Amino acid sequence: MSTCIIIDDEPLARSIVIEYLMSYPEIKILAECSDGFEGMKAIQQHQPDLVFLDVQMPKINGFELLELIDNPPCIIFTTAFDEYALKAFEANAIDYLLKPFNKDRFDKAIQKFSSNSIPKINTEQLQIPSNANTQNRVVVKSDGKIKIIPTQEIQYIEANGDNVKIMTSDGSYSKNKTMSYFEQQLSTNDFVRIHRSYLVNVSLVTRIDAYDKESHLAVLSSGIQLPVSKSGYQKLKELLGM
Repeated sequence: MSTCIIIDDEPLARSIVIEYLMSYPEIKILAECSDGFEGMKAIQQHQPDLVFLDVQMPKINGFELLELIDNPPCIIFTTAFDEYALKAFEANAIDYLLKPFNKDRFDKAIQKFSSNSIPKINTEQLQIPSNANTQNRVVVKSDGKIKIIPTQEIQYIEANGDNVKIMTSDGSYSKNKTMSYFEQQLSTNDFVRIHRSYLVNVSLVTRIDAYDKESHLAVLSSGIQLPVSKSGYQKLKELLGM
């Protein structure tokens, strides 16, 4: 017996998946959820083998949800937007069902799941597409709760081992992503990599101070000082119009 959860904000879409699953008594539905918050709680509570997941949903989208799950299950995306398909397959999604999909197409996705040869979703490779309306925020999990951080509130991002540390005026938050990920995800007009370990909010830089030979420090409005590499210095000067 396998278990699954259905996460989709459209009741009709959920009912179609439920109807199609009636042909598979060996797959038990544990829950159906209408948004990403509910979905994350259900995954944590039930630990399903499979999730049917929509992409565009209220509160947090499907990609953001997966970033918050420590050990995500197998995923079959169900969405009306085909532009996310490549990113889904790069992250080892089992399948990507483009709405409206018929029973034959659904059956093929279930056959892939039943083959036992599909790895679980790889959140390290899961990059939220720039057109998913998420460039203006970062979603993190703090003390078991979901927090949405507007990017304008981020002071800087610091490399921290295999993770990054996101610094805001309210404190720091850890996220299991790389610096390169955020370089690609955040607007290059607002954030710049000033050092291999630091990505800074340009609007908060008040000045650049010389420090030792060919070294500089970026001073933020909060008084925080961050090291600036030689290449980072050139990029920062260009953005600041110096």
